[in-house]
Amino acid sequence: MNQHQPKHPRVLSIAPSTRGFGFAIFEEWETLVDWGVKSVQGDKNRQSLLKVEELIAHYQPQVMVLEDNSGEGSRRSVRIRTLGRRIIALAASLNVSVVVFSRGQIRQVFFADGEGTKHALAEILARRFPEELGPRLPPKRKPWKSEDCRMDIFAAVALAVTFRLRMAKRTAYEIIQAQGGRSE
Repeated sequence: MNQHQPKHPRVLSIAPSTRGFGFAIFEEWETLVDWGVKSVQGDKNRQSLLKVEELIAHYQPQVMVLEDNSGEGSRRSVRIRTLGRRIIALAASLNVSVVVFSRGQIRQVFFADGEGTKHALAEILARRFPEELGPRLPPKRKPWKSEDCRMDIFAAVALAVTFRLRMAKRTAYEIIQAQGGRSE
């Protein structure tokens, strides 16, 4: 019996935060299958890992995408950095490939000058996925307010879209190289 192999891998992106994490699942090229926020209490890293493991078991992604919070200049807390390393180890133990992108790499995909706010990025994604994300776009944050937890969804979707766009560019580059440098 032939099993259908998808042309593009199923992608699970995880965006850890102080409250838990945002996630997004993409199938095929740009089909946003599921998204949301998983809130945790108590031992947040342990609880987050359990919820990530549940998502992996349910969706069986081929690729997991995370923010590279271990890089120089990252302002993420020690707990979030530790959680990122543990998520990577969990994915590896379950034979899920992991790809990481820095915040700078993500911004370069969405903003010509590489500069832009989280809210501006969320607005771009809400326009790209109006039915799925449009109703979830929180109002612009006031300086005295905490960030809306829904922003974690947009962070996760931005990671997955960054992966997809970078994968498309690499594939196009590989095709050009296979043709001897011609872009026919």
